[in-house]
Amino acid sequence: MVFLNQKEAKPSSHLKTGDIVSGMIPRPKPIFLQPEPLPLTIFYEDPSIIVVDKPAGMVVHPAYGNPSGTLVNALLYHCKDRAGINGSIRPGIVHRLDKGTSGVMVVAKDDQAYHQLTKQFKNRTVEKSYLAIVYGKFSQDTGVINAPIGRHLSQRKRMSTRTRKGREAITHWRVMERLNGFTLLEIFPHTGRTHQIRVHLSSIGHPLLGDPLYGRKGKPGAFGDPLFRELVRRMNRQALHSHRLGFIHPRTGERVSFISPIPEDMSKILSFLREQ
Repeated sequence: MVFLNQKEAKPSSHLKTGDIVSGMIPRPKPIFLQPEPLPLTIFYEDPSIIVVDKPAGMVVHPAYGNPSGTLVNALLYHCKDRAGINGSIRPGIVHRLDKGTSGVMVVAKDDQAYHQLTKQFKNRTVEKSYLAIVYGKFSQDTGVINAPIGRHLSQRKRMSTRTRKGREAITHWRVMERLNGFTLLEIFPHTGRTHQIRVHLSSIGHPLLGDPLYGRKGKPGAFGDPLFRELVRRMNRQALHSHRLGFIHPRTGERVSFISPIPEDMSKILSFLREQ
């Protein structure tokens, strides 16, 4: 549906000054959401919001690669009257976690809550903290990573601090525990860029353990213990967990906070490292 000088052309065709590229952008195919009786851990629910513990491996909302089995599919089954919020594809979703990231999320159940929560995330008044297991040791106890993030120059599925059009990204961190070749960090993202925590920590030489996109290749640990490698293999994701979420309730005006305990897969790795 794209033409070069009103003629069909190969994708590899080179352009020169004066060429005219024209075409039609096809309408996206609609995604019809189906409620699905998926397991759902609920921390809190009222007529305005629902706060859930998203498991690792679950995608937040349907996309062309994940048309079902998502958090939205589960919520549509649990909450029968949410389908019209903010359109039909992402009803009530005000923030996201990566597929491999676990932890606490809030979802709006009506339009008023949706707009109130969206405003809080935009104004950066939502309190967020994450727990992460990263490679290496830190000489300082706290720090800040301030580096713009944008699309990787050559790998379009990756984000990077080395980019032409980076957007402001700020991540605060503090050391929770120093382990054998690794560190348990608490992360406080000030901004909410795509893959921000993963990109920022990788950019300073401390990538997340198990990160398939920004992590270290080869052996998962600084030592070749087969049990450790098996624990990382079973985790099968980046060691990142949304630990705490605080915001102003959209109806009551009260500040509320929710905590998700560290999941079993990360907990087992921490126990192993402590024993070393």
